Amino acid sequence: MKNKHRGSNFEDFLKEEGIFEECHTEAVKRVIAFQLEEELKKQKLTKSQFAKRMHTSRSAVDRLLDPKRTCSLKSLILAAMALGKHLEVRFA
Repeated sequence: MKNKHRGSNFEDFLKEEGIFEECHTEAVKRVIAFQLEEELKKQKLTKSQFAKRMHTSRSAVDRLLDPKRTCSLKSLILAAMALGKHLEVRFA
């Protein structure tokens, strides 16, 4: 029996399953959350301190860092500013 996925790539498989966009979105969110957490470590900031800098709650920071939760562009911009960074968004 032939494997219909043999020779294809993982993205093709996800597209065939109809879950590519969902998986890609979560992957991007995981990268952003990872980068934010790394910057918090680098600056030796707690989540509570970060929340104060963002003028928000600790629970809002937890949601921002949770890859399964959505967040707004505004939240990402505020997070970047609170860390002394800027956010770059590009279409590729």
